[in-house]
Amino acid sequence: MLDLFDKKPKKKSSYDAKDIELLEGLEPVRQRPGMYIGGTDKKSLHHLASEIIDNSMDEAVAGHASIIDITLEEGNKLCIKDNGRGIPVEEHPKRPGISTLEVICTTLHSGGKFNSKAYNTSGGLHGVGLSVVNALSSELTVLVYRDGFLWKQRFEQGKPKNKIQKLEESKKKGTYIEFIPDTNIFGKEIKFDSKILRKMAESKAYLFKGVTINWRLNKDDKNLNEKATFKFPNGIKDYLSNKINDKELLVNEIFYGQTQLETSEETIEWAVSWPIQLEGKFDSFCNTIPTIEGGSHENGFKLGLTKALKSFGDINNVKKAAKITSDDILGRSFSIISVFLKHPQFQGQTKEKLSSPNAQKFIETNLKDHFELWLNNNLDVGKFLLNEAIGRSEERIRRKKEKEDKKASLVKKINLPGKLADCSQKNSEGTELFIVEGDSAGGSAKQARNRDRQAILALRGKILNVASATNEKMNQNKELSDLKKTLGCGTKENFQLEKLRYEKIIIMCDADVDGAHITSLLLTFFFQEMPGIIAAGKLFLAQPPLYRISSKDITLYATDDEHKDKIIKNNFKSNQKIDISRFKGLGEMPSKQLKETTMDMNNRTLLKIDLLKENIPNTFDFVDSVMGKNPEKRLRFIQDKVKANEVNFVE
Repeated sequence: MLDLFDKKPKKKSSYDAKDIELLEGLEPVRQRPGMYIGGTDKKSLHHLASEIIDNSMDEAVAGHASIIDITLEEGNKLCIKDNGRGIPVEEHPKRPGISTLEVICTTLHSGGKFNSKAYNTSGGLHGVGLSVVNALSSELTVLVYRDGFLWKQRFEQGKPKNKIQKLEESKKKGTYIEFIPDTNIFGKEIKFDSKILRKMAESKAYLFKGVTINWRLNKDDKNLNEKATFKFPNGIKDYLSNKINDKELLVNEIFYGQTQLETSEETIEWAVSWPIQLEGKFDSFCNTIPTIEGGSHENGFKLGLTKALKSFGDINNVKKAAKITSDDILGRSFSIISVFLKHPQFQGQTKEKLSSPNAQKFIETNLKDHFELWLNNNLDVGKFLLNEAIGRSEERIRRKKEKEDKKASLVKKINLPGKLADCSQKNSEGTELFIVEGDSAGGSAKQARNRDRQAILALRGKILNVASATNEKMNQNKELSDLKKTLGCGTKENFQLEKLRYEKIIIMCDADVDGAHITSLLLTFFFQEMPGIIAAGKLFLAQPPLYRISSKDITLYATDDEHKDKIIKNNFKSNQKIDISRFKGLGEMPSKQLKETTMDMNNRTLLKIDLLKENIPNTFDFVDSVMGKNPEKRLRFIQDKVKANEVNFVE
């Protein structure tokens, strides 16, 4: 066997000590900016701004700064100033002859945030913020107000142009930094976006109640100049109120709070509202850093709210609450959460996702307690939100099942119900589906039909009332499942008329009270689940007779008692002997007579179900009153009809 180490390379190549390159100072940042700020695109450019602004915010959160100025000047120059303690300027003990300011600006992993001596909580963790900005700037100037003087130092492409300068005396305190991103790194086309910077300034202000942030766009063109001051005494609650403004809300209450986590320095603040016309929006922050990809704090927040609402459901005996998820609660909410942690763990230098498992558990526990208390103190709001979440849960489960059913139908042929006697014609043109009650009626209808174009589906008794049933019960109901499979066109927003397997759908029930009830249940099903069939004029009611009236060679059929009396009066003499037979149901009717009276396309009478657009709201109210979940509405409807002499009771 040939030893791999004995193999000779096909081509000579050099790989010696001289080929190993050493990058010193800030050269690694300029060579590989993606490792430090995620790339060299527009998003990465604005990450430079956030690094400097975050340093000023850390001073504010630590209680040393109250004002931050952010100005975008001509030439893509960004200026950031705060009235904090000022960057230390004295000689650094480990770098003789070099100021601490220069060390911070030119050395990676240098800063005051590796322990809790200078900052309890901070957005900067790795000591690379200012040095990375310096490395990727063509020019950077720092002014420091500290120790009774103004100090200044300039840098170009990360390298100092001079030693730190001691200028005039000054009683001020703070730090001023201006820089121009290097076009050799970012290109000439990518510029700071004033809208992004303004939004950044605004968001930082509402994340910490005690800070005032002044934003200014200062361009040569006067039309482009603007300035604004951001200060939110009530923090994120003010911000949320401004955002929802005059939007209509599901509930008028805002769920807001602030509490400590493990220590007094670690806090969590949150605000949630439920606007009517909004798909879920969730903003989260850690130490004023926007965590675009969420993470531990978002997970803890969502779990806490979900467990609290489920517990609230248990207390109020609502079993359906067990299936709700955080999406069911927050899917239509505007939520903000801001946490301050001592030692947060982020995924990557750009800090877009928090990864602190311990923090997640504390946040979950705290939020559960606070939300549960809020729900119990606002019972009407709590019950409304619970019902909304349950409704969204049922809709989500229904959509999932329909999606699964649709997916299954793509991989295998639809398994049509066993009780369906399908027609032989494959295309839908001219075909009809008769929906009948019971196997006996189905048997008669099968013998009476035109096998080429008429299909029969026999249902077992009375179907489920979909106006008062849950989605779960509907999905478990075999009769409804058979009907949906037979029609093949989907329901609600998944309804597709072109996939309907028949041209006409005909409800054919007995001409008695039970038959009328079944017809009402089927009409309710089509109105709620497949209104498109009604709107397209494809739903009909068959008119089977209730009586057979004969005398000698004359045979006539009547649909009800009134019709029977009219036929006798108009067609027979008063002393004529007639035979009147009442059909107990379609199953008792000979197939020949069923065909002749009800199914023959040339002789039958069909009632077409219409859904007038201008009447739809009234129809919804009517169906809800008669068939809905509320028995009080149904009682009022009956009482109103009795008073109007529209309903007669026979004792």
